[in-house]
Amino acid sequence: MKIIKSINEMQRTAFEVREKNERIGFVATMGALHKGHLSLVDIVKKGADVIIISIFVNPKQFGTSEVSPQEDYERYPRDVEQDIKILEDKKVDIVFIPDTYEMYPEGHLSYVNVQELGEVLCGKSRPGHFKGVCTVLVKLFNIVKPDITIFGEKDMQQAIIVKKMVEDLNFDIEVITGPTIRENDGLAISSRNIYLSAQQRKDVPILYKSLVIAKEMIEKGERDSTVVIEKIRSLIEKKDAKIDYIDIVDKKDLTPAKSIKGDVLIALAVYFGSTRLIDNIVIGVNP
Repeated sequence: MKIIKSINEMQRTAFEVREKNERIGFVATMGALHKGHLSLVDIVKKGADVIIISIFVNPKQFGTSEVSPQEDYERYPRDVEQDIKILEDKKVDIVFIPDTYEMYPEGHLSYVNVQELGEVLCGKSRPGHFKGVCTVLVKLFNIVKPDITIFGEKDMQQAIIVKKMVEDLNFDIEVITGPTIRENDGLAISSRNIYLSAQQRKDVPILYKSLVIAKEMIEKGERDSTVVIEKIRSLIEKKDAKIDYIDIVDKKDLTPAKSIKGDVLIALAVYFGSTRLIDNIVIGVNP
C-alpha cells in the first residue's frame, strides 16, 4: 500500500494508473474509519482496478449550529496510524492524506455550491456545510481522477447532492451508493458515536426504531406526512434528546412531500447532548 501526501504526486500517480487503462475507485473519508467506510471499500472494489482512499478532515464543511456554534472540527476523532493499519489489512492500493494548508492555501477563494439541494434538511441547520463538502470533493476528484466513487446512504442528502454536482459539472465519474451499516440495535455506525455517554448510547436506537415504525405506518396506508412526522417526534421526545429536524421529502429533489407518494426520503437529525446524529430511510410508495 502506498501513502501519498503531496497533491502533485497524487495527480501524477493517478495519471499513470489511467495510462494503463486501469479504473480508479475512490472513497473520500475524514478518517476515524469504521465498518461503514470499509463496506464502501468492498463495494467499490468490484468496479475498479486500483482503490484510493483519502483521509482528510475538511475544515470547510464544519459550519455552525444552534447547539454547537463552531461544531466539532477540533475534536473530530483522528487516528491516522490506526486508519492506515486498517486500510493495509483491507489491501487498499493508495491512501491519500493531504495537508490542510496545501488543500486550502492562503488566498483560496473558490467554492462549489449546489443550490437548493444544499439548503434544506442538514443544509438548513448547518449553513455552509454542503458548500464545504462539494468544494473539497471537486478538489479531490481533480486530484485523484476517479472513474468510480461511492458514498454511504446514511448521508443520503450528501449522496444526492454529489450525484447532482457530478452531473451538472460534467465530471466523467460514476457515483454509486452503499447501504447504511448499523449496530445490532439499529444505530447507524458513525465516527461521532464515540461522543455518546452510556445513557445516550442506550437512548439513540430510538432513531432507527422510529423510522421503522414510520415505514410500517406508510405500508399500512398512511399518506399524510404530518401524521408520520408527529409519530416519529413523539417517540424521540420520550428520550433526553433535542430534535434538529424531521422531514419527509421527495428523494429526487428533496422538496417537501406533504402527501407520501413515489420515492420519499424520511430524514432526521437529533442531538443527544452536543452530539448530532443523523439517520434516514427511503420508501417507495405506489400512487
